[in-house]
Amino acid sequence: MILNILQIVVAVLLIVAILLQAQGGGLSPVFGGGGEMYRSKQSVEKFLIAATVVLSALLGIISLALLFPH
Repeated sequence: MILNILQIVVAVLLIVAILLQAQGGGLSPVFGGGGEMYRSKQSVEKFLIAATVVLSALLGIISLALLFPH
């Protein structure tokens, strides 16, 4: 039961991380975004990529754990 709830939470967080990555690629740099904004945006993008990798690995592990019940 706990693994089912954990799987749902991780899946929702993964969806949010992916959607935030898709939103980050707008046209704001074309219209004169500053350099400091680029630097902070780049760190946020790195965090989102790392979070996506970790969350997808967690989702896979939890799914395998649910596939083979003890």
